[in-house]
Amino acid sequence: MRRVFVSNLILVLFLNFLVKPLWVFGIDLTVQNRVGEEAYGLYFAIFNFSLIFNILLDLGLTHYNNQAVARDKVEVVRNFSFLTSLKFFLGIAYFLVTLVGGYLIGYRSLGFYLLLILSINQFLASLILFIRSNLSGLHFFRLDSLLSVTDKTLMILVCGTLLFTPFLKVEFTVLHFALAQLFSYLLTTLIAFVIVLKKARIFRFKFDIAYYRTGLKSSFPYALLILMMALYTRVDGVMLDRMTGSFESGIYAAAFRLLDMVNQFGYLTGLLLLPIFSGMLSRRENVSSLVRLSFSLIYVMTVVLGLSCSFWSKEIMSELYLDNAELSAPVFRLLILSSIAFGSTFIFGTLLTANRNLKTLNRIAISGFLFNIILNIILIPHYGARGAATATVITQFGTAVVQAFYCFKIFELKVRDGFWLKVIVFTALALMITYIIYNYTGLQWLLSMGINFLILLLIALYLRLFELKAAIELLKKRFR
Repeated sequence: MRRVFVSNLILVLFLNFLVKPLWVFGIDLTVQNRVGEEAYGLYFAIFNFSLIFNILLDLGLTHYNNQAVARDKVEVVRNFSFLTSLKFFLGIAYFLVTLVGGYLIGYRSLGFYLLLILSINQFLASLILFIRSNLSGLHFFRLDSLLSVTDKTLMILVCGTLLFTPFLKVEFTVLHFALAQLFSYLLTTLIAFVIVLKKARIFRFKFDIAYYRTGLKSSFPYALLILMMALYTRVDGVMLDRMTGSFESGIYAAAFRLLDMVNQFGYLTGLLLLPIFSGMLSRRENVSSLVRLSFSLIYVMTVVLGLSCSFWSKEIMSELYLDNAELSAPVFRLLILSSIAFGSTFIFGTLLTANRNLKTLNRIAISGFLFNIILNIILIPHYGARGAATATVITQFGTAVVQAFYCFKIFELKVRDGFWLKVIVFTALALMITYIIYNYTGLQWLLSMGINFLILLLIALYLRLFELKAAIELLKKRFR
């Protein structure tokens, strides 16, 4: 399983880091610079609002189906027709709740049109993830990896044409942005559906209340978990918009965009680990080795990226944004540090999910949500976007530590060879070296940041946190 994990992780990371930076820096960032902080802040707040109710589109069916198929391949034939049909009925409930909720909190005219389009986008994105869960559950990781970047690739092509083709002379707005995403999601949904249909061999639109009741009962704990995690990771932007206005939400969005990109490494790793962990646990295999390998990779990368981006936050934001970089830099300096905690959550949270310790995860998530709300209520009125960033960092580190504690307690994970001492030494050296390079080298910022990257990675290799030799050996075996 370590061999499968490493080889497919490299593929999925390669594809996503080929496409994701083009999307973030070439399209998403350009849109914010083109339309301005206030217009993009409105889009960001409504996007987060549509995400909060996203759980109604799924109710945990994707996680449930992923694990069900991973444990028994026959499930893909039965679940594909029944659960895909159920997704459409859930979509109706989602549209009603989201649109009514948006109207009640004050979204009108452009805001309401945006909410309508983004709600459709959320439905299609959820449907794509569900369809893909059949492929990852069957361990068709390469095919799943290609589909994971299809929608963003199409968005890059469509938005890039509208933004950078001179003869079109389009006065680009956030509405164009949302519509371009709608087209891309539609096409990706059709492609994914056809691919899985070839694997399942049959699809019939079915309505079976008894089957749905059983499926939803099994998936409800997953639904509650996803809802709570969506609330305490996305409610910040909505609260900023409602409490301080769209401008502060736009400032927060500028920083959150880069955090979201850094988090892709951990998110994609977690997606890959879920079916692998589920299969290993069903066969009663020891997961300690895979947990150590995945945590080492995630921790090293997030510490290197998090510290580097935090120290050079002013230079990064000034380079990327035309306006208000001096306001977004302090927010980014804080917010990017939460990527370290997010990375840990993608490992330990995924392991607890695979083992179906959902009551434990839900208690952690509900506590994290309530704590995050309280912090936001206290901090946002005084500090705006910086207050929201502070609340995110504190909440994420708190939940990450608790999840790790339960994993070690439940699975009795064995970590030898002074592993935690190496983690502490690496963290201390990374902080010290980054501070010295930032303050005393006097080099051009991009060069000094690159040197810092290289030195920290070499230290990780020297301490054998990366387990590079083991990864290479596994890859050699995989491709023989």
